[in-house]
Amino acid sequence: MGNNGKVVLITGGTSGFGRAIAEKMAQQGAQVIITGRSEARVQETAARLGVKGVAADVSRPEDWVRVRDLLEREYGRLDVLVNNAGTGVVIKDLCDQTLEEIRLCVDINLMGPIYGIHYLVPLMKRQHSGTIINLSSVCAGHAWPGYSVYAAAKAGVRNLSKSAYVELQEHGIRSVCVIPGAGQTNFQVNAQDAPLPENADNLKPEDMAQVVCDICALPEHVVVEETTVWGRAQVVRPL
Repeated sequence: MGNNGKVVLITGGTSGFGRAIAEKMAQQGAQVIITGRSEARVQETAARLGVKGVAADVSRPEDWVRVRDLLEREYGRLDVLVNNAGTGVVIKDLCDQTLEEIRLCVDINLMGPIYGIHYLVPLMKRQHSGTIINLSSVCAGHAWPGYSVYAAAKAGVRNLSKSAYVELQEHGIRSVCVIPGAGQTNFQVNAQDAPLPENADNLKPEDMAQVVCDICALPEHVVVEETTVWGRAQVVRPL
């Protein structure tokens, strides 16, 4: 129980939810490794947080192999995998998206977690323990204009998480889907030219960090299959 001493890998750890999760895990005594596509940003963030940083693109299998080899070489185990890396790429109608935008959205948001589980879960199987946190989105169950490809990918993450749970249960490994609502991150800024205003009562990165760290700290025989976390300001009717 608790996160002290655990080896924790967090993808997309240079900003937003990922950075906050890394910071809180480190404060709780975990050995944290963060990934991100930019070598400079990864190393700068890692130095600020006092964690280890590895430049890796979750959409590239060869990068996952490098991460796996590093974990084997330097730690010999993996206790927590947080599949956090994600992007909206663009928020616009499906017919207006380029094929490259569509491919990038699916590769990062869905193939990234698939690769992560494929390449890293063997480490957890060997130790007969571990927790996988897969970050989906409320878009997986609700519809907003312009989010079609992103929503499809995040719905895939939700079902990937459920399938991983039943596949890995006998190996002592927990697969958990965390489904956040709108958050105070750079998602809107990165995904569209006219970002929506962020409400002060939207989810803050530190809120999601608390949720993820609390789930990982549960006794090993306790599993949270999935949980949805809304900021109080976000209104969805019918829910």
